[in-house]
Amino acid sequence: MGDSMQQPIKLKVKSSFVKNFKDGYPLVTEESVQNHQDLKIEGSVFELVDEQQKFISKGYYGKQNKGRGWVLTKNRDVEFNLAFFTGKLKEAITYRESLFQDKNTTAFRVFNGEGDGIGGLIIDYFNDYYVISWYSEGIYSFKDVIVQALNEVVEVKGLYEKKRFASKGTYVEDDDFVSGEQAPSPLIVKENGMNFAVYLNDGAMVGIFLDQRDVRKTIRDSYAEGKTVLNTFSYTGAFSVAAALGGAVKTTSVDLANRSKSKTIEQFSVNDIDFEAQDIIVEDVFNYFKYAVRKKLAFDMVILDPPSFARSKKHTFSAGKDYTDLLVQAIAITEGNGIIVASSNCSTFGMKKFKGFIEKAFKQSGGKYTIVEEFTLPTDFKTISEFKEGDYLKVVFIKKQ
Repeated sequence: MGDSMQQPIKLKVKSSFVKNFKDGYPLVTEESVQNHQDLKIEGSVFELVDEQQKFISKGYYGKQNKGRGWVLTKNRDVEFNLAFFTGKLKEAITYRESLFQDKNTTAFRVFNGEGDGIGGLIIDYFNDYYVISWYSEGIYSFKDVIVQALNEVVEVKGLYEKKRFASKGTYVEDDDFVSGEQAPSPLIVKENGMNFAVYLNDGAMVGIFLDQRDVRKTIRDSYAEGKTVLNTFSYTGAFSVAAALGGAVKTTSVDLANRSKSKTIEQFSVNDIDFEAQDIIVEDVFNYFKYAVRKKLAFDMVILDPPSFARSKKHTFSAGKDYTDLLVQAIAITEGNGIIVASSNCSTFGMKKFKGFIEKAFKQSGGKYTIVEEFTLPTDFKTISEFKEGDYLKVVFIKKQ
């Protein structure tokens, strides 16, 4: 597997998809090719050809969500070998040079899948340790050569991996440590001078979502001072930490997961914030909204960063369907002139549709609003214009009037 010396499998692209691939669209789906059933072994190399058998591009077979593989080059002669992966990694590291030099930030993304030219491969940096996420068995079949390439391009203190290709794209539970030296548990990383405790060998998620770096900094530097802040779906409380460090009067963090409480206490503690002066609540967010309305609670800032899909005993949340309703409930407990930070990482809709949800929610609530700032992915989460789904993050700072 992952052996590019084998003859590539020729995949015939349906005529309606040819232009897409010629223009640089990188994801191969079952709908786009006529003979996808010829793909049998993940990691096999394929060539896309048009109906006249003319070469379009070349990639590898790997099942990921709806995809069946990624295009890696338009050059037929390119082999997916050490030189290829070393070249791609070098380019990616050079692109992030300024982050490597920033002493105040020691956690960021160094390779962002198709944005850096290899769909299915993600590499994150945590204070001299690296974490590779493999999104298919296909890309995982190139593991040895990719690990070798990474070690040639940067100094790796310790290497970890996350296999995210079990059934339905879930995480494969096993030991994540690969090589080098084991990271301390927790490992303390910096982000714009804030401290975060991360665990590189503790399941699919390490404790912080790196794509929200600019948003946390903005909350801390421009919005938090003197404010009461409600952070919903708070996970390990990173937004609450940013708000507290920015001078918030009080933060309230709400998440359904039991471990969110101890994790949030830890994040406050590594920043020398008195966690007892903050509220950390383990509760279904939707129940908390009802409670807040009953108790006539209102906040100067409400942060909404739900997962794309979530299920609790009583509620199922799907961002595409339910975000408007979530906003309606948030508006009800936001003070006049307060700020709602609405965020979604759902890739099935873009910023335009997201702003439509906001418009609809305020219409239903009978209130007015202005959008004061908006964010997409930070620069280290490199994307390409040919693949809009890759630019999934949408964050809007809304002022309730």
